[in-house]
Amino acid sequence: MSKSETITLTDLLARAYTIEREAVDRYADLADQMEVHNNPELAALFRKMAAIEAEHAEQIKDRAKGQALPHISPLAGDWPGAGAPESIGPEDMHYLMTPHHALKLALAGEQRAAAFFEEMARIAADAPTRALAEELAGEEREHVKMAEEMLARYPEPEEGWDDDPDPPMLQE
Repeated sequence: MSKSETITLTDLLARAYTIEREAVDRYADLADQMEVHNNPELAALFRKMAAIEAEHAEQIKDRAKGQALPHISPLAGDWPGAGAPESIGPEDMHYLMTPHHALKLALAGEQRAAAFFEEMARIAADAPTRALAEELAGEEREHVKMAEEMLARYPEPEEGWDDDPDPPMLQE
């Protein structure tokens, strides 16, 4: 969005819903990938994150009070970056990644989402839209704190964490 643009309440709700639904889908995909590669701890962590995001998506839908929200693609083009701010792309994943790595990715996504909603508050068309954007930014900042606290429990792995004497030929 350019500096001269504004955002309406309906567009903000649509973008917030897209962000949360994309995060649900991506975390579920990543959990599946971690199960395929026999990393159950990380799969469980991603499933938990998907459930949290699904709850947020439902809260956004409830706020829309039955109005039809316009479809906004989670892909590049409708967003200031490469896609929906909270998304984690498959290219960021490694089949041997640890909870530390997963949480760093989640933390970065939550930070991008907080910055996105802060920007939406700045360009809000009216006070109700600004208030909602500020509330959503605050929720994302809480998620940042949660991810930081979780990350503190998982030390950074030693160098060579991704060494695999028998790497897979094809990832799913």
